[in-house]
Order: sequence, then structure tokens, then C-alpha cells
Amino acid sequence: MTYRMVLVIGGTGFIGSHIVAQLAAAGVSIVVPTRHYERARHLLELPTVDLVQADVHDAAALHQLMQDVDAVINLVGILHSRPGVPYGPDFAAAHVALPTKIVAACAATGVTRYLHMSALGASLTAASMYLRSKADGETAAFSRPEVKTTVFRPSVVFGAEDHFLNMFAAMQKWFPVIPLGAADAKFQPIHVEDVARAYVHALDNPRTIGQVYELAGPKVYTLRKLVQLAGQYSGHARPVIALPSTLARWQAWLLEHAPGEPLMTRDNLDSMRCDNVASGPIAAELDIQPAALEAVAPHYLAGRDQSGRLDAYRRNAKR
Repeated sequence: MTYRMVLVIGGTGFIGSHIVAQLAAAGVSIVVPTRHYERARHLLELPTVDLVQADVHDAAALHQLMQDVDAVINLVGILHSRPGVPYGPDFAAAHVALPTKIVAACAATGVTRYLHMSALGASLTAASMYLRSKADGETAAFSRPEVKTTVFRPSVVFGAEDHFLNMFAAMQKWFPVIPLGAADAKFQPIHVEDVARAYVHALDNPRTIGQVYELAGPKVYTLRKLVQLAGQYSGHARPVIALPSTLARWQAWLLEHAPGEPLMTRDNLDSMRCDNVASGPIAAELDIQPAALEAVAPHYLAGRDQSGRLDAYRRNAKR
């Protein structure tokens, strides 16, 4: 690979851990910043990973992190924010201000390659704050012409550690019926390993520079069907009752104001007003044949995939 030292911001999360693992398997050295070192220690089991305690929202820290790297991958994203126009302050900080700081630091330190995580459906005119902020984040990602940027727009991502199918499976374990807002909303889920491959394949491919890529799986599902599959594969299938829009919004408001991290907000509901479906197949230059959800999800939802998410990469890297 041309890029031998890569800074992966957001590398400790669900998608990030898989990207870091695939880069490590390819022999790339990776710097992964984190504010919570202990929570990210699983990445130290991979060769070539340097875990650094740092606040990536601090411009000086970003400059320091980029001193010896060749490329930057930014995966930071949040699903919830306080309200605001055109989006709330939490979305503004994570999705817009941070990529602005990242590309500025890239330009200042001579890092010329940047891969950016957006979201399928990102648009300045989208119904949700989340998608509007993602659109402005893309503008920020391309704001420095001297930085060679590639943007990815994935649909919902599934895999053994996901917070989507696993959440619906857990709900069906404990509740006798699942009342569901936006039951007819459409999604085109993509496996986390395919998302990771897209990043690794694009990193060294000059054809991907300046491009925005949609990442989606081979099949479109309604939200209702995905919830039903999560229950079926986990062995806890429950009836799913579609809520009318007024009740769905009331349910989202209640969940939004419940203690702890919300399962659903009104803004999440707004995001589902637009089908989360790709406009076409994954671009040929990414060299991916996306896995079917039915071939992967039954194993981890039924608890049969217990070998560990990073074992294959340790073997490939002869760790």
C-alpha cells in the first residue's frame, strides 16, 4: 500500500474496529485516538496498532496526531442531538465542525489523503437534523482541494456487534409485542465487513478520489421485516404492530425523554421519512460483492458466532 501509516478517528467503535483490523491484516500501521483508553484495549491485540489517548475535537491534538501519518479516516458519527436549526449543536460538533478541523489539520501537516464517513440519504433538504448535518459534513470533507477526499454513504450497517438488529432481538426477548413506528420505512443493510473492505480498497485507489460512494447490501427490506427477522433469528419472534404516524411520534417523544441513551427520537423518525436505499449497485472500483443479511445475521443473533470479531485478523497477521 502507498499509505503505510493511517490515523483512524472513531476507530474504537463498531465499524472502526473492523476497518482497523483489516488495515492491520494488510500490514498497515494504524494510530487510533481515544478519550477512554481502557475501553479500546481490544485493539491492542492487533499488530501495528498504536492506541493514543487524545481529544480529536482539539485542533492542537489533531495536529500532533497527524505528524507521522500518510492518511486519515474519520468515522465519527452520532445518532442523537439536542434540537437546533438546521441541526442541533451535538450534530454540528460531530458531523460538521470535526471534519472541518480534520481537513484543516491535514492541509497544515501535509497529509493528502482523507476518507470520510457520511450516511445514505444525506441532503441539505432532508427531513432530519441528522441527515442535514451529514450533508454539511460532506461539504466540509471536500473543503480543502489539496486533500484528496473520498466520502462513503452507508445504509444501516449490520454485524455481530451492531446496535440495530441486536437491539430489536433483545427487545423481543423481553416484550410480548413490538409496537413499531415507521414500519414501512425501507432499508438496504450492508455487512460491516463489506464497509471495512470499501475503505481499505478505496484508500490506495486513485479512481476513488473526489468521489461519493453509496454502500448498501444486495436486498431492500422494510423496517417491519428487519424486526421480524431479528426476532426469528434470535429465537424470540414476537408480533410486530405498525403504529400510525401520530402514535409513532408520541412513542418517539417518550423514548427520547426516557433516562439514558434513547432507543429512538423524533429526529430518527424523521430520518426514516426517506427510504434508506441506494440508487444503484456498489461502484465496481470498490471491488465488493456485498454479503446477504440472511447469510450472516442468523449466526450472531442466535449466539453461535462466539469466536471473536478480531480472531481472523490476528491469524492473517500471524499474531
